[in-house]
Amino acid sequence: MYPGTFDPITNGHVDLVDRAAPLFEKLIVGVAESPAKGPALSLDLRVDLARKALAAYDNVEVMGFNSLLAHFVSEVGGRILLRGLRAVSDFEYEFQLASMNRHLIPEVETLFLTPAEQYGFISSSLVREISRLGGDVSSFVPDAVDDALQAEWRRAAID
Repeated sequence: MYPGTFDPITNGHVDLVDRAAPLFEKLIVGVAESPAKGPALSLDLRVDLARKALAAYDNVEVMGFNSLLAHFVSEVGGRILLRGLRAVSDFEYEFQLASMNRHLIPEVETLFLTPAEQYGFISSSLVREISRLGGDVSSFVPDAVDDALQAEWRRAAID
């Protein structure tokens, strides 16, 4: 299971799936609703964009969820949580999550992967902000995501 908010999914996320998919018979990408984070894109749109971005992977399934990750992982029978580490600054937060998940779901292990160097600086929040302010994010996200972000900001400007 590769969980995240994916607001939006980036080429860095796709790179991690590309690295992880050959390691597992099945990989579930769990798109969290995460209302506390105040995502810019709806859960349905984020799930749809992740499905489009990952369509080439036969063993990858994208599912949205709105529960505690530990409950969702248990529901789907997950055994490994895949997490990405872009930089040392990610480690402290990810270590806390891994420790809490080990307490909540001790039968599930956390596996950390790092993205290719060209994706190490990309984050969903940076992509959203650059895109919202009219910057070009086409090299950071799949085409469908770039199109959806531009449409989202046009819609928001009209409202």
